[in-house]
Amino acid sequence: MKRAMNMLGLCMRAGKLISGEKACVQAVRAGSACAVVLDRAAAKNAVKAVSDACAFHEVPLIYAPEHELGDAIGKPGRMVAAITDPSMAGRILELANVER
Repeated sequence: MKRAMNMLGLCMRAGKLISGEKACVQAVRAGSACAVVLDRAAAKNAVKAVSDACAFHEVPLIYAPEHELGDAIGKPGRMVAAITDPSMAGRILELANVER
Protein backbone atom coordinates (compact mmCIF):
# COMPACT_ATOMS: atom_id res chain seq x y z
CA MET A 1 0.00 0.00 0.00
CA LYS A 2 3.03 2.25 0.49
CA ARG A 3 3.66 2.50 -3.26
CA ALA A 4 -0.01 3.28 -3.89
CA MET A 5 0.18 6.10 -1.33
CA ASN A 6 3.29 7.46 -3.08
CA MET A 7 1.39 7.37 -6.37
CA LEU A 8 -1.38 9.47 -4.77
CA GLY A 9 1.20 12.15 -4.00
CA LEU A 10 2.23 12.11 -7.65
CA CYS A 11 -1.42 12.48 -8.71
CA MET A 12 -1.79 15.47 -6.40
CA ARG A 13 1.27 17.19 -7.84
CA ALA A 14 0.02 16.48 -11.37
CA GLY A 15 -3.36 18.04 -10.59
CA LYS A 16 -5.24 14.79 -11.20
CA LEU A 17 -6.63 14.39 -7.69
CA ILE A 18 -9.61 15.91 -5.86
CA SER A 19 -9.71 15.80 -2.08
CA GLY A 20 -12.45 16.38 0.45
CA GLU A 21 -15.72 14.53 1.01
CA LYS A 22 -18.14 16.83 -0.80
CA ALA A 23 -15.87 17.45 -3.77
CA CYS A 24 -15.20 13.73 -4.19
CA VAL A 25 -18.89 12.78 -4.00
CA GLN A 26 -19.64 15.46 -6.63
CA ALA A 27 -16.85 14.11 -8.86
CA VAL A 28 -18.22 10.57 -8.55
CA ARG A 29 -21.74 11.74 -9.42
CA ALA A 30 -20.45 13.81 -12.36
CA GLY A 31 -18.52 10.83 -13.71
CA SER A 32 -15.10 12.49 -13.51
CA ALA A 33 -13.72 10.25 -10.73
CA CYS A 34 -11.95 7.09 -11.93
CA ALA A 35 -11.21 5.76 -8.43
CA VAL A 36 -11.72 6.93 -4.86
CA VAL A 37 -9.43 6.43 -1.85
CA LEU A 38 -11.00 6.54 1.61
CA ASP A 39 -9.03 6.70 4.86
CA ARG A 40 -10.03 4.06 7.39
CA ALA A 41 -10.20 6.76 10.09
CA ALA A 42 -12.94 8.70 8.26
CA ALA A 43 -16.20 9.48 10.04
CA LYS A 44 -19.10 7.05 9.62
CA ASN A 45 -21.21 9.61 7.73
CA ALA A 46 -18.38 10.27 5.27
CA VAL A 47 -17.78 6.55 4.77
CA LYS A 48 -21.47 5.98 4.05
CA ALA A 49 -21.80 8.92 1.64
CA VAL A 50 -18.68 8.03 -0.32
CA SER A 51 -19.20 4.27 -0.39
CA ASP A 52 -22.85 4.63 -1.46
CA ALA A 53 -21.92 7.04 -4.26
CA CYS A 54 -19.10 4.75 -5.46
CA ALA A 55 -21.31 1.67 -5.36
CA PHE A 56 -24.15 3.35 -7.25
CA HIS A 57 -21.90 4.86 -9.94
CA GLU A 58 -19.60 1.80 -10.09
CA VAL A 59 -16.41 3.64 -9.17
CA PRO A 60 -13.64 1.55 -7.52
CA LEU A 61 -13.12 2.32 -3.83
CA ILE A 62 -9.83 1.72 -2.02
CA TYR A 63 -9.33 1.94 1.74
CA ALA A 64 -6.09 3.54 2.95
CA PRO A 65 -4.53 2.81 6.34
CA GLU A 66 -5.59 5.16 9.16
CA HIS A 67 -4.33 8.75 8.86
CA GLU A 68 -2.05 8.02 5.87
CA LEU A 69 -4.12 9.53 3.07
CA GLY A 70 -3.73 13.15 4.15
CA ASP A 71 -0.01 12.74 4.65
CA ALA A 72 0.40 11.07 1.25
CA ILE A 73 -1.26 13.94 -0.64
CA GLY A 74 0.31 16.69 1.44
CA LYS A 75 -2.92 17.78 3.13
CA PRO A 76 -3.02 16.32 6.64
CA GLY A 77 -6.52 15.62 7.87
CA ARG A 78 -8.05 14.80 4.49
CA MET A 79 -9.99 11.55 4.56
CA VAL A 80 -11.21 11.18 0.96
CA ALA A 81 -9.51 11.59 -2.41
CA ALA A 82 -10.73 10.97 -5.95
CA ILE A 83 -8.36 10.27 -8.86
CA THR A 84 -9.52 11.85 -12.13
CA ASP A 85 -6.93 10.37 -14.51
CA PRO A 86 -7.80 6.87 -15.80
CA SER A 87 -4.22 5.64 -16.24
CA MET A 88 -3.10 6.86 -12.81
CA ALA A 89 -6.22 5.36 -11.23
CA GLY A 90 -5.49 2.03 -12.92
CA ARG A 91 -1.93 2.00 -11.63
CA ILE A 92 -3.02 2.85 -8.08
CA LEU A 93 -5.63 0.07 -8.19
CA GLU A 94 -2.92 -2.36 -9.36
CA LEU A 95 -0.55 -1.35 -6.58
CA ALA A 96 -3.26 -1.46 -3.90
CA ASN A 97 -4.44 -4.94 -4.95
CA VAL A 98 -0.94 -6.41 -5.18
CA GLU A 99 0.15 -5.16 -1.78
CA ARG A 100 -2.90 -6.24 0.23
